[in-house]
Amino acid sequence: MAIRIETGPKAGREDPVGKKFLALLSPELPGKIDDIRVCSIYTIDGDVPNPVLTTLANSALADPVIHDYSLRGPLHGSFDWVVEVDFKPGVTDNEGRTATESLALLLGTSPEKTPRIYSGRQFRITGDLTAGEVHDLADAYLANTLIHRIRIAGARDFERGNPLEANPPIVRLNHEPRVATLDLDRDDDTLTRMSRENVWALSVSEMHTIAAHVQSATFQSRRVAKGMPTAITDVEMECLAQSWSEHCKHKIFSADITYTEDGVTENIPGLFRSCIKATTEKIRQQKGKKDTCLSVFKDNAGVIKFNEKWGLVFKVETHNSPSALDPYGGSLTGIVGVNRDPFGTGMGARLLFNTNVFCLANPFRRDPVPMGLLHPHRILEGVREGVEHGGNQSGIPTINGSVVFDDRYLGKPLVYCGTGGLLPLILNGKSGYEKYPSPSDLVVMVGGRIGMDGIHGATFSSEELHDGSPSSAVQIGDPITQKRMFDFLEIARDRGLYSAITDNGAGGLSSSVGEMATLTGGATIDLAKAPLKYAGLDPWEILVSESQERMTLAIPPESIGEFMNLSALMNVESTVIGEFTDSGYLEIFFSDQPVADLHLGF
Repeated sequence: MAIRIETGPKAGREDPVGKKFLALLSPELPGKIDDIRVCSIYTIDGDVPNPVLTTLANSALADPVIHDYSLRGPLHGSFDWVVEVDFKPGVTDNEGRTATESLALLLGTSPEKTPRIYSGRQFRITGDLTAGEVHDLADAYLANTLIHRIRIAGARDFERGNPLEANPPIVRLNHEPRVATLDLDRDDDTLTRMSRENVWALSVSEMHTIAAHVQSATFQSRRVAKGMPTAITDVEMECLAQSWSEHCKHKIFSADITYTEDGVTENIPGLFRSCIKATTEKIRQQKGKKDTCLSVFKDNAGVIKFNEKWGLVFKVETHNSPSALDPYGGSLTGIVGVNRDPFGTGMGARLLFNTNVFCLANPFRRDPVPMGLLHPHRILEGVREGVEHGGNQSGIPTINGSVVFDDRYLGKPLVYCGTGGLLPLILNGKSGYEKYPSPSDLVVMVGGRIGMDGIHGATFSSEELHDGSPSSAVQIGDPITQKRMFDFLEIARDRGLYSAITDNGAGGLSSSVGEMATLTGGATIDLAKAPLKYAGLDPWEILVSESQERMTLAIPPESIGEFMNLSALMNVESTVIGEFTDSGYLEIFFSDQPVADLHLGF
């Protein structure tokens, strides 16, 4: 049985959120919209006694001074149309998760054993609008169909009862996890189609390289010895696509280029190597003892010496493709995601500030935008709000930013997010900007659980946007969970409980464990041990799904007990999923089944 709680401004009180949307929508339909009031909707997937619901509404979901609420029925008020928007199944719902934790405190249960709460918003519109006009406004301004469900009802619909009954967006995956094998002995057109359909973002040449490696005697003999299929698995293919992606490897930026025009051929060395890296190294050599760079081009962020005690850690990255599809979620994920990088540098930095740059098309554009694109004004409002919310909820202030407008950014905006922090130069007797993992250290996943949102973040960001761009690549960061995790890990760092840390970037466990494995010479993990948001994910999905609020750590066996106790005390989920080795391979299991066996050199 599902229950609804609706909250909204008291009758007669102004609604600032509603006024914001009124100002946004009125120019689209001049003189036709008189008022908009915005209510919050909470759907509880389970039965809860009315006294507990009343306490929850009064103490957590509504402010009794300015809000009214209703239990199990519509909130009072007049309107002509109602547009109700909530998240699709599986999309991160931060407000719903926080509400669930509040209910757990009232019931004295753990969040996992508490009825799940899902949040949504209701736009109550007063005005002379047709059903078609309301649907157009909902699609264009009130929701994003990639991540939201939309329900619309008119005032007359309520005369026959409540047309918006409780309908929680529960994930239902009637799917038994499986591992598939892939035949890469195909023609070029087929390989191109396979890469596009699976969002691998691999070229035909790269596909042929993988196929040749699979056919090698070394690969085949090791497969037979381990009892694995001789064909490459989907887990291995997804891991290679992630690690070889433009997003992670910067292949175009690093490649040597041969350019011919008017009969003249010029060889251009890799721009990254010849311009950025070489220039930096030259300047460092010239500065000699005055060089303040401590860690450059080798970790998640750069480190320079701030004073005799602290190093300044700084990182800026883009989040363009996700922000083009969902501006709010894309930029929130971008700022929360770049927070991870300074924290995953060395032994972990304390985060101090955020910054940003947005490059967008004219927000006052009157001409229609191409199919599949959002209007620049909507992108501007979304990315601004996303960065604001991500920083505020993480407790990290945004100290500056800038905006650039040019119509060439219509097809794909540029959204730069940056974070700076401080790192102790000496930590527990060692350099704070280095990592110290060893074979036999445990692989520990900390923070947010794994879901389908965030799959193909690396390979998707390496492609051009097209009609089939996957919504699974759009995720919403969880800054509250991340803040809790950062607070916990800073204490664990100062106690010397871990030997290395990195973030679950655009390739999830594939990137984090794979990168750290190169420091020890190998790793073995069991994907069946990784905590999931819901059951039914295939092993490859568990491996490559990223999360902004998840880190991977190397923890010495003698420290794991104290680490896990501190994790439980601070309400942060931590799970041992494997150990680091010196085998030279990344070995991946799903329970007892080997699903990937890749040489680190490949």
